[in-house]
Parts: sequence; C-alpha cells; structure tokens
Amino acid sequence: MIQKIAFGGGCHWCTEAVFQSLIGVKNVAQGWVQSSDDNATFSEAVIVIFDASTIPLKVLVEIHLRTHKSTVQHSMREKYRSAIYYYDQSQQEEVSTILTELQASFDDKIITQTLPFVAFKASRAAITNYYYSNPQKPFCEQFINPKLKLLLREFSEFAAKNKLLHLD
Repeated sequence: MIQKIAFGGGCHWCTEAVFQSLIGVKNVAQGWVQSSDDNATFSEAVIVIFDASTIPLKVLVEIHLRTHKSTVQHSMREKYRSAIYYYDQSQQEEVSTILTELQASFDDKIITQTLPFVAFKASRAAITNYYYSNPQKPFCEQFINPKLKLLLREFSEFAAKNKLLHLD
C-alpha cells in the first residue's frame, strides 16, 4: 500500500539522504513544509512516498527520531522543526500512538510534534538529491554519513545496502 508522510527535524539534505537510503521508499521530495496555527511558517522537511507493505510507518518514524535531535530544543527549531506531518486523521492517530510507544526507548522526552500538513515548497533542483550527487563533500562526510551508518547498524533490514556500499 503506497502512502505518504512528511518529516522535519534537521537539515533537509540529511533527512532526504536518510529516507532515500531505505527500501520501500519510492520518492523523497525535499523542501519546506507548512503546518497551521503556531507552526504556520515553512520549515525544512521532506515528503516521503513509501510502500507500507515493505517498510512500515513505525519504522520510518523510529528512523526519523534516531537520525535527528528529536529530544532537544534548540535555537534553530523554527527552521528545523522536529515534526511529523500527517495527511489525515487516521494517520495522525497512528503517528501519535507510535510516538507514545517509542518514548519508552528514549532516555529523554521526545519533542517531535505531530502536525497537520498544509503546504509544501520544493527546494530548487540544484540542491535536491544533495547527498547522492555529492557524497565526498565535507558536509556529507561529517553530518550525513554517520546517519547512514546508523541505518546499516540499527535498521539493516530496511537499508538499501546497494546505495550504501561506499560506507564500508
């Protein structure tokens, strides 16, 4: 079953690379997501189209939480809002349940919000697919490679190992 969800937390180059490196993920759109009310500003995020029969939403949520600072408030939270953006009420309920279940495996309180998806502005083409276009760049080696190595270590069943051979 093909579904979509949006994730925000850190730099969208990092978030894009993480989700592009998973089996069952059909597409990752990098850009900025807007929610509502206090979160009506656009914040860096990605939209993930995935096959839930290959990679469950719970796995995607856990990967998201483990690959950005999901338990830390910091001064850049408006630009890098820690959030999962849902598309309908049933998805909101599912994500809320997943976050509650996963809290037990974290020492600190998860600050990631569950927010309604309102709008999306895509990044300019020159910076999309950033990691896989520039894996040797210092930014990629310093910030993205550790997240991808975490996928191989802790989520190997879902890692697209053929895309990550260069990390060995």
